[in-house]
Order: sequence, then C-alpha cells, then structure tokens
Amino acid sequence: MNLTDNLKFDQFENGKCIIFSAPSGAGKTTIVRYLLRNVEKLAFSISAASREPRGRETDGIDYHFLTVDDFKQKIERDEFVEWEEVYTDNFYGTLKSEVLRYWEEGKTVLFDVDAIGGLNLKRIFGDKALAIFIQPPSLFVLEQRLKNRRTETPEQIKMRLDKANEELSHTHKFDYVLMNDNLEKACYEIKAVVEKFIL
Repeated sequence: MNLTDNLKFDQFENGKCIIFSAPSGAGKTTIVRYLLRNVEKLAFSISAASREPRGRETDGIDYHFLTVDDFKQKIERDEFVEWEEVYTDNFYGTLKSEVLRYWEEGKTVLFDVDAIGGLNLKRIFGDKALAIFIQPPSLFVLEQRLKNRRTETPEQIKMRLDKANEELSHTHKFDYVLMNDNLEKACYEIKAVVEKFIL
C-alpha cells in the first residue's frame, strides 16, 4: 500500500484514537505514561519533530527527529495525518504510517500533541477519536512547574506561558477536560474515561 496516496483510515471500522493535549508543564507526559502502563492495547503514536533532542530524548522513542528539510519533504509527499509549524521552522506532525501500523495490530492509538494538533486530529478522525485536554490548576502553577524543570530560559518559559494561555481558550472544543490538580486522582479519573471509550 502506498501510504502517501492510498491510506484510508475508514477501512479500519474498529480503529480508535485517544488524543491528549495540554500546555507544557500540565502533567500530560506523566498521565500518558500511566495510561500506557495500565490500559491494555494502547499504543503511543510517536510524533515527528524538526528539532534537536532535549536531555535524554531518543530518536524513535520520544520523537522521530527530522531536519527541517526532511520534514518539509514529508509534507510535500503527504505523509502526515496532520502537522503544524509551532514556531518558525519548528514543525511537529503525526505520520500516517504510525497510525496504520498500530491499527493493523488491533491497538488504540494514543496521541500526545498540542491543542491545535489535537483539534486537527479530532476533526480528521471524528467519532473514532476521544480528544482530552489536561488543564493545569492555574497559569501560576504552570509557571512554577516550568521553572522547577530548569530546562528552559526565562524567555522560553514566557513563550510557553503565552502559548498556554492561547491553548486554554480552546478547551471547550475537546470531548473531555481533565483538571490536573491532584495527579493520582487525575490518573484514576482518566483511566476510567479511556477504558469506557475503548470498550
């Protein structure tokens, strides 16, 4: 099958997706990892990114790291379900091949994307997808979490907070909004929601 031309998602009647979106620092990665450990037949869709790995990030595990040119070539070849230029020459996207591979294995695909990417995926997959937004208790709490990570400059933190403020304006467009003011409670709550959707 030519993935760039003939990938028909509707050929998989039982193919489902769980979409997670959240501002940076809202606890999304922790919650996603909890679900992957505790819910059967969930498979993580590794996004493509046109940036360098951060910290211990590994190509093919955390992201498919591409050069800007490689990313643009894949856009031209229609290899993405969706993609977005988050900042100048900073692209993120979902490869069609990732979704097809997991659906062929009978798994539910779990996406970890920003709010715009999440809404794009929801539009594409419709009823096959459950779109979840993880909301931090406040922007102040979010700022403290970002500062405590000590991985970014004050300018980068400000940029992330500005983006978070914009993302929070889209929460009403998601199927489910999860308030993460207590991580353990949030994990149990969303596990029940995800399992109900899969079944």
